[in-house]
Amino acid sequence: MSSATTAPAGFSNDDLVQLLGLLEGADSVELKLTVPEPHQRSTIGALELDPLEAQIRQVFFFDTPELDLDAHGVVVRARRIQGRGGDSIVKLRPVKPSELPAELRRSGAFRVEVDALPGGFVCSGTLKGSPDAADVRRAAKGELPLRKLFSKEQRQLYAAHAPHGIGLDDLTVLGPIFVLKLRLVPPSLGRKLVAEMWLYPDGSRILELSTRAATNEAFQVAAETRAFLVEHGVDLSGEQETKTRKALEYFAREQAEEKS
Repeated sequence: MSSATTAPAGFSNDDLVQLLGLLEGADSVELKLTVPEPHQRSTIGALELDPLEAQIRQVFFFDTPELDLDAHGVVVRARRIQGRGGDSIVKLRPVKPSELPAELRRSGAFRVEVDALPGGFVCSGTLKGSPDAADVRRAAKGELPLRKLFSKEQRQLYAAHAPHGIGLDDLTVLGPIFVLKLRLVPPSLGRKLVAEMWLYPDGSRILELSTRAATNEAFQVAAETRAFLVEHGVDLSGEQETKTRKALEYFAREQAEEKS
């Protein structure tokens, strides 16, 4: 990383030092922006996003009704993806790359990534699996044990970090969330931009724009992407709301209301 790098807007010098340390040990960085609901329609128009070109995804999270996994920095998720089958993850967040076991880092299914949003960032480690989409559906319906969606390597990582006494089969299905995902390469940006619309059961939605970059070009890509979005009238000042956090809190609240 160039010594001439300056802190992004909203980042202190201490934040920059911490971010540079995380980037040093990460595999990639994903730059994200969530667009407030009042500005989503204009953003879709400005970027010429066509929903008919989007890929449909169905996302399930697994946790306890009290979100015990989330409190311990563990995210467990499975998806059904149109035209691609299914996948599953066990994610640790936050992590320090330098403290991760070497054996885990060598796994081809494990990836360390820094998520950077306006004013904040977090580093996570994700171990991915590839269950059949039909099995994801069966597990979500209670017809298949949840552990069957995860590889031996994923189950071992889960056991090492989940709260004591909470197995994969003890978890509650939180979901689904329907997602529309669209990839585009705007000529004036010259790199892939991803738009995801997460549709929540209460009618609310999150529109997230993102792009991935190598760690050594993160700040340059961030500046170029910011300039592109500003040029197209995209609001960058809205409160940032993560997709996973909103989903977990929504379904945990729903579970609590059903019990009351």
